[in-house]
Amino acid sequence: MKKFSFLVVLTFSALSLFAQSPKTGETLSFPQVDGSPLDVVYYPLNTTKAKENTDPVIRVFYSRPFKKGREIFGVLEPFDKVWRLGANESTEIDFFKPVFINNTKIKPGRYSLFAIPGKDKWTLIVNKQTDKWGAFSYDQSKDIVRIEVPVEKPSKVIEALSMTFTEAEDATNLIIGWDNTQVSIPIKFKK
Repeated sequence: MKKFSFLVVLTFSALSLFAQSPKTGETLSFPQVDGSPLDVVYYPLNTTKAKENTDPVIRVFYSRPFKKGREIFGVLEPFDKVWRLGANESTEIDFFKPVFINNTKIKPGRYSLFAIPGKDKWTLIVNKQTDKWGAFSYDQSKDIVRIEVPVEKPSKVIEALSMTFTEAEDATNLIIGWDNTQVSIPIKFKK
């Protein structure tokens, strides 16, 4: 009886696997393109496109929401509340070598990047949590470092949340801009 039951379960499992596989030439229903597409930025910039062998120091994965005529900071993204620093999944930052943020040494690895936007300054947070949706399960006890940075006004409105790196001596600055707001995180490391 046990053998018969096992064979029945095995047969139905195999049939369900085959039933879910697409037939050759069949058009699948793929998800629609996300309204806030995932993007990645490396330091050094264009690391993946460099002709010479260049190893990345930092990589940031983030989803890029669009302004679409909305007022962003203080309205869509409230002041003084933890934000995932993008859309969809929490923004993640990879360090491929030891770095220093606000004199705190951070080991190579993958971390989440959160922000607490304010009118005149932001608190930027590197946190041990990864693979989370939004900031709903944000756990402050897993913060590695927090740094307060002043808000700057870019020369023109930035339609989609954008990130890039600029050069500094023995460091780089991660620049984050959206709408009429821009902030910068200094990240130091040995070159």
